[in-house]
Amino acid sequence: MTEDWKQSRPLFAVLSASPMLWLLVFFLAPLAIVWGYSFGENTSLTEIAVNGRLTNYARALKPLYLAILGKSVWFAGLTTLICLIVGFPVAVAITFATPRTKAWLLLLIMLPFWTNLLIRTYALMAVLRSEGYINAALAFGWNGIGQLVGARAFVPLDLLHNNFAVVFGLVYVQFPFMVLPLYAALDRLDRSLIEASLDLGAGHLATFARIVVPLSLPGIVSGVIVTFIPSLGAYLTPDLLGGTNSQMIANIIERQFKSANDWPFGAALSFLLMYLTFAAILIQSLLSRRRGAAA
Repeated sequence: MTEDWKQSRPLFAVLSASPMLWLLVFFLAPLAIVWGYSFGENTSLTEIAVNGRLTNYARALKPLYLAILGKSVWFAGLTTLICLIVGFPVAVAITFATPRTKAWLLLLIMLPFWTNLLIRTYALMAVLRSEGYINAALAFGWNGIGQLVGARAFVPLDLLHNNFAVVFGLVYVQFPFMVLPLYAALDRLDRSLIEASLDLGAGHLATFARIVVPLSLPGIVSGVIVTFIPSLGAYLTPDLLGGTNSQMIANIIERQFKSANDWPFGAALSFLLMYLTFAAILIQSLLSRRRGAAA
């Protein structure tokens, strides 16, 4: 009888040694150093003394930083909600498309991953700015109508360097991360259940609400998690598309490590963000376990 390679401890140890060492040296060790910094204070421009105090965490809980953190949570939540509302019909359309059409639709969803995020963000700036493509198209239509009705000249819309631009950019960046888990869940659905629901007299909306949505709940939860967490820690999008009142918590963290040179406080803010991430993952795990127990 052949031994299952998964049950061979020496082989497993050999195969896992390299990735575990890499994880320890290049991830866990630097993370532990930054975590230690969060309990310290600057003694000079280049030295940090770790004293074990919670001063930086207490400072991070001041109203100013809590307001920025709350704004970040609001932006991430709104981004996730928009991605879910728009992405669910897209995932349904991909699931029930013909094999050839499905391949092309999936290619279109994954196509943004082939381009660097920085380039895509600058492309959005070209679209949203006052002289951008959206305002140019609106101006063309408005001026055409204005010549007929005698309306005043078109005033460009303020679409850049504000909250709208940040949420728009986050939705654009995170949209594929919502669609792909939804598609993975919908593609595993037993379609005979949908046919049975329709044969028994339920309408399409009732079937969608009572059959499709509950069975795709694991994909919804996964999509929400993988969309909300990166949106919460987004840095580049609010930095380039947002204004002075549209900065998120990641931008504040970046300033502490660079211009302010206050690494201990930046580390404390970073780990507060990480604690929120762990809480979101824990909630998702508890909900999954509860659904499994109920089933």
